[in-house]
Amino acid sequence: MRPHRAHEGRVMKIGIIGAGNIGGNLTRRLTALGHDVSVANSRGPETLTALAEETGATPVPVTEAARDAELVVVTIPLKNVPDLPGNVLSGAAEGFVVLDTNNYYPRERDGRIAAIEDEGLTESRWTEKHLGHPVVKAFNGTYAQDILDLPRPAGDPGRIALPVAGDDEAAKETVRALIDELGFDTVDAGGIDDSWRQQPDTPVYGLRAGVDAVTEALAKASPERPAAFRG
Repeated sequence: MRPHRAHEGRVMKIGIIGAGNIGGNLTRRLTALGHDVSVANSRGPETLTALAEETGATPVPVTEAARDAELVVVTIPLKNVPDLPGNVLSGAAEGFVVLDTNNYYPRERDGRIAAIEDEGLTESRWTEKHLGHPVVKAFNGTYAQDILDLPRPAGDPGRIALPVAGDDEAAKETVRALIDELGFDTVDAGGIDDSWRQQPDTPVYGLRAGVDAVTEALAKASPERPAAFRG
């Protein structure tokens, strides 16, 4: 069943923290759909002029990205999450949703994070604790270019599905509806404590497939963290 499109027919105010591959392409697609997007990065709004001119998004400081936003996308290297300002979500709209696209890459980028490896926190639970707000996990296993290249209309046999995990059903529904609008199906991947099923090196990570195959891949995941993704 397709999720209810909670924001159908109206513009959403969206703040995106991080303008790398995923953040940049979400900015491109969401502005193209008519949403009001503010985008921030760690280097300052003056470095986002080209993206702003291309898309019509508003470049802002990190502390302004969430202002009045109904949805805040956090798409920065995991190791940088604790460095976000304590007031990074201040001024967001009532009932706002946080979308987390991050992954833990201990050997390539992030270094060892004890809470993830020793305490068994999922990557998104760790992120949630630092942000002080519930998150919905999606896009973490999506190739950035696919956001631009692979959208398909609902019912298209070539439409791919993305797993979406979260504890707040209403927040998850908002994210699933937006992903539907972006041109992808979704599969409910459970709560944030279940989101290990879509972490790096799981069967669903990077999978370009429809609902049935994504559902099957999530079921096949092992809770044991792969050796290549331990610090």
